[in-house]
Amino acid sequence: MRIPLSSYRVQLNSSFNFEKLQAIIEYISLLGITDIYASPITKAKPGSTHGYDVVDHSVINPELGDDSAFEQLVYAIKEKGMGWIQDFVPNHMAYSKENSLLMDIFEHGPYSRYYEFFDIEWNHPYESLRGRVLAPFLGPHYGEALLKGEITLGFESGSFYVRYYNIQFPLKIESYATILTSVLDNIRRRVETKDPDYLKLLGVVYTIKNISSSGSTEERLEQVSFIKYELNELYTKNSLIRVCMDRTIELFNSKDKTEPEHFLLMDKLLSEQYFRFSHWRVASEEINYRRFFTINDLISLRMEKEEVFEEAHSFIFRLIEEGKITGLRIDHIDGLLDPEKYLVMLRRRVPATYTIVEKILRPLKETLPIRWQAEGTTGYDFLALLTQLFCNPENGPILDRIYSQFTGIDQDYEDLLREKKRFVIGRRLAGDLDRIALILHSLCSRLWFGPDVTIYGIRRALVEVLSCFPVYRTYISDGQMSKQDKMFLEEAVGIAKQTLPELSIELDFILKFFLRQIEHSFSESEEKDRENFIKRFQQLSCPLMAKGLEDCLFYVYNRLLSLNEVGNDPSIFGICSETFHSFLTERAIWWPFTFNATSTHDTKRGEDARARINVLSEIPLEWEKVLYQWREINKADKSRLGNILVPDANAEYFIYQCLVGHLPFDLTLIDQFLNRFKQYFVKASREATSFSGWQNPNTVYEEKCCKFIESLLNPNNTRFWDAFIPFQKKIAHFGIINSLSQLVLKLSAPGIPDFYQGTELWDFSFVDPDNRRPIDFDTRKKILAQFLAIKDESFFVQEMLKNYTDGRIKLWIIYKGLQARKKFPELFCSKSYIPLIIKGSKSRNGFAFLRCFENKWALVVVPKFCTELCQEGEFPMGQEIWQDTAVLLPEDAPVEWVSLIAEEGVRKWEKKVRIAEALNILPVGMWYGEGKKM
Repeated sequence: MRIPLSSYRVQLNSSFNFEKLQAIIEYISLLGITDIYASPITKAKPGSTHGYDVVDHSVINPELGDDSAFEQLVYAIKEKGMGWIQDFVPNHMAYSKENSLLMDIFEHGPYSRYYEFFDIEWNHPYESLRGRVLAPFLGPHYGEALLKGEITLGFESGSFYVRYYNIQFPLKIESYATILTSVLDNIRRRVETKDPDYLKLLGVVYTIKNISSSGSTEERLEQVSFIKYELNELYTKNSLIRVCMDRTIELFNSKDKTEPEHFLLMDKLLSEQYFRFSHWRVASEEINYRRFFTINDLISLRMEKEEVFEEAHSFIFRLIEEGKITGLRIDHIDGLLDPEKYLVMLRRRVPATYTIVEKILRPLKETLPIRWQAEGTTGYDFLALLTQLFCNPENGPILDRIYSQFTGIDQDYEDLLREKKRFVIGRRLAGDLDRIALILHSLCSRLWFGPDVTIYGIRRALVEVLSCFPVYRTYISDGQMSKQDKMFLEEAVGIAKQTLPELSIELDFILKFFLRQIEHSFSESEEKDRENFIKRFQQLSCPLMAKGLEDCLFYVYNRLLSLNEVGNDPSIFGICSETFHSFLTERAIWWPFTFNATSTHDTKRGEDARARINVLSEIPLEWEKVLYQWREINKADKSRLGNILVPDANAEYFIYQCLVGHLPFDLTLIDQFLNRFKQYFVKASREATSFSGWQNPNTVYEEKCCKFIESLLNPNNTRFWDAFIPFQKKIAHFGIINSLSQLVLKLSAPGIPDFYQGTELWDFSFVDPDNRRPIDFDTRKKILAQFLAIKDESFFVQEMLKNYTDGRIKLWIIYKGLQARKKFPELFCSKSYIPLIIKGSKSRNGFAFLRCFENKWALVVVPKFCTELCQEGEFPMGQEIWQDTAVLLPEDAPVEWVSLIAEEGVRKWEKKVRIAEALNILPVGMWYGEGKKM
């Protein structure tokens, strides 16, 4: 198995394709990156900017380049000795006309070999959904779309289809008879009954009407091919048939509202299909297919089925066998019915392939199941606790008070989270909830004590348990439950019982059901239903948490925005050094090859913006002072909407934090930043669903808030700028120190450092799509070329630190750190991690540890809470700052050390390291020594 030393995430699309990636391979290799980590490369919907809307797992996305371009790219990567980690999407595909598997189902129904590939409940209890899959893509309601003639019938190359704007689905082959019968009636009046083409068409209709009685799937497909061939021939060569066919199609497509039989013809035709058109909002309340979260046009796969697994993975497996792909990143593993079994299947097929999974773990509460056959996660757990390390926990109560008093919000975080989850399940996932409620109610009704338990009671109880669920999901499978899963279930039911004691019977039943404590001998079918319920429950809890927390609460609970990040828990306000040491110690033992990330394509804000905002946790009283000052200055620029001022206090608090965290160093870019910020704010306000939303955008509110933002960033608003800039510059300065500290920890801690495209320089981006903007690689290449030509490294480092706003110092530390990892791979990939004790007057402001392998040692020292150490414009370096503070070394540690990130000569430290010496040229330290063999 190839274990990467580092990875570089690239977002491939038509604007940044294989050819453009190949153009930066030299740069990435010289930087020290060992593995490319690529977004999905298989065929996606046309125009996809991310590749997760897959339409065909078996071919390269043509918008990224052809096979030749891919081969050339692979050759260039191999030539540099680099690997390729491929992001793979097993959970879902695009629900679109380009998805040939789904279109085959629409045409052939149960006769399609793909009929059971998608997670569709064909035997739904609702008559309107039984045997059909919901197609929730209409703008108006279904009846209105019919009246307007927006759903149209078409014919091409022997095939009939219906279209709604860019949505196009093939018709069930049996329903061709509905159309062709009308065509025959028109022709019969104009030709002899023995006309050969008429008889051919008559034979086609007869074949269609009797096709279901065919003996085998193969025979059926042959007959379908025959039907389409004959129809195309007749339409192309016989002008009368062509005219009659076109007129029949016009009849179905008539927009004449005075003739209701016209749209009733279309309604009858649509009622015969394997899909059912509906208004897009219907999916929130009635649905019979599993989506990716709440996205209607992403339909989930039954990846637990071996034939689906093989079909979806065959191409990727071939690329692995050919050595073109060396690692896999599994997208949204929580969406799968049984993630652990999926990983077993994967490891069985590609046993020597490095594999990581996208999995959100609740900080300090949840760990990745040890039994999972993977090397780790994509690194959100590291990102979360690293951010918490630089948040001062002592000031949590002060920030609580400031936030509450400024906004008027005084609601417990957990209560607010449960409220948002209830909102999501009621407004977005009600149909998904009904699926599991009906299963459970059916089972309950068959038990001796269960007939009086109503579907209403079951539904309310499930809503409460899901809303109180403390993690994304559990992993119960085949009756096996871990202690961790049991704890989460008991916690959720316990809280739910406190909230809804009147439903204690239903809640107890749910818990006993999971724990297998029900006094009932389940039949084989009942046992199957029980397993189905448990797995469906687990699949539902994940999107509920994601939507309720990441896509709602993170835009509402604004106490400290740096903590509102994927994988983090904003209810935690900072951690002590010992907690982070414990986390890294366990990481080294159990998951030494997991990813360490600080930015991804899904993070809510750039890593350096978080580092800035964390500074507010160090100086809360200064923050409070400027907040009220800014509010007073800007109150005249607010608008009134009904009985509220816009923006409201919570949004204003949010806006100020964003400005502090994201404002670029180069203020000549302020107009560009303003446009980006306004776009971000609109997205944030819709996610929050407080005054606007995606389903019902309140554009008046959004426009008024954007005007307020425009007034703030107007250069002529000197009163605000004079009050804002001095504070923002202070935050920006100390944010840089935080950024460099977290960078060194990422490079040296147990795990594989992952770099998101472009973050080699300062990253103050907002959430996607802002964080997927084009990257200026030419500038990065020029800076790296300067590094390679350096003669006096010490002087150059000091010059870069002095001019830190250009970002070169960040790129320098990445470069030097990656070179160190390549020089000492066994050291940095070892399972070693030794927390170090710091003594002295500034001991709380440092963090240090050792890595070791045989006689090789790495010492890492970084500062934190630097507003306590130095003034704005200064860096925490030297004797005056650190005084008597020292790091204690173990007895067998080396005596002689050299810096891995700056030329400082040899340092001799015996038993302790004075931080003033370790942080002398740079405010962060990575040192190497050779000592006794471990």
